[in-house]
Amino acid sequence: MNIVRFRRPDAAPEVGVLSDGLIRPIRDAPSLAHLWQLTATELRERLTSSPGIDGVAIDDVALLAPVDGRTEVWACGVTYETSRAARIEESDRAADVYALVYDAERPELFFKSVAWRASGPGAPIGVRVDSTLDVPEPELAAVVNRYGEIVGWTICNDVSSRSIEGENPLYLPQAKVFSGACGLGPWVTPWWEVPDPYRLSIHLDIQRDGVTTWTGEANTSALHRRIDDLVGYLFRGDVHPDGAVLSTGTCLVPAAPFSLQHGDVVTIEIPGVGSLTNPVVRGFVGAEAS
Repeated sequence: MNIVRFRRPDAAPEVGVLSDGLIRPIRDAPSLAHLWQLTATELRERLTSSPGIDGVAIDDVALLAPVDGRTEVWACGVTYETSRAARIEESDRAADVYALVYDAERPELFFKSVAWRASGPGAPIGVRVDSTLDVPEPELAAVVNRYGEIVGWTICNDVSSRSIEGENPLYLPQAKVFSGACGLGPWVTPWWEVPDPYRLSIHLDIQRDGVTTWTGEANTSALHRRIDDLVGYLFRGDVHPDGAVLSTGTCLVPAAPFSLQHGDVVTIEIPGVGSLTNPVVRGFVGAEAS
């Protein structure tokens, strides 16, 4: 079972449950944000007991980024040793910042995207025209309800400019928050369908001109922090009335001088959660018409 946000041809976005290739819209659920106002127990009861509506084949709809309304996407940095090493490598003058935050009690959290800017399955992700070193960052993302409970999992591509962040860590918002910088999807896998989020493999494949130009695999078992602690810090100083998506950090970073190019195709797969594929464009990416 997966929770999907989708659109039929010439229709408004809908929310449904995907099972065996068939999507059944959820009654009285106009948005995912509406579902994230339920407790984890209420959500499970809602999804497993509702008969739903007549289904539609997944091949007959377009899947959208699984985020809407006031739900924001946030992200964590330097939560894997791989990420720590990469940040130190790319930083010209502030390598100690990344070394220190890796072991600090307080994690690095940053705002990543509003809902309407996220790129869903098949939609383009972007790299900045004023950046010279750009990478995808494949990450497991927790979907959190308004009460701070983890209610599901999805995939986030935390597209980043290594050249801009490496120049000065204060440039992080420009390196992380821009048009096309957040790939998300393909759906939300409910929490009860993932028995152990610390035992998930993450595979990254980058195609260029139809040929794999970079590939790698890692595992969430290398995560340096507990996900519920990361969520706790997110909710310490703010409220999220429609829940939030919290990307937990990357364990796969293509080493320099690799950089994404216009026309590349990035696929992130987390078995048990899903597979997210996005083409790359240089420059602005159009916002989803929702």
